[in-house]
Amino acid sequence: MATIAVSTELLAEVKNWLDITWEDPDADAKLSGQIRRGIAYISQKTGIPVSAFGGVDGDQRGMELLLNYVLYDRAGAVSDFKKNYASDIVGLRIKWEVENATPAEG
Repeated sequence: MATIAVSTELLAEVKNWLDITWEDPDADAKLSGQIRRGIAYISQKTGIPVSAFGGVDGDQRGMELLLNYVLYDRAGAVSDFKKNYASDIVGLRIKWEVENATPAEG
């Protein structure tokens, strides 16, 4: 998998949601790594393309999962995220599979 780029807009959106109002380049780098790991995990589990995270056209359910992933990761509780959001991940995977299914020919 190619390296996931974290846009300044996505970083700002996550920082806003986490109520991070200060500037700290080291903290931003760490947060960007958490965002990349979250996107990679959610994309792999749901099938959502990496490009669907962030922005007004992004998948809002995927973005909600990402925000919560980062929150749990910052607390050192990714395993709890995986357990607590398993049904949301499965639901999102089903949604993406249905929306992107090719119609059967018959």
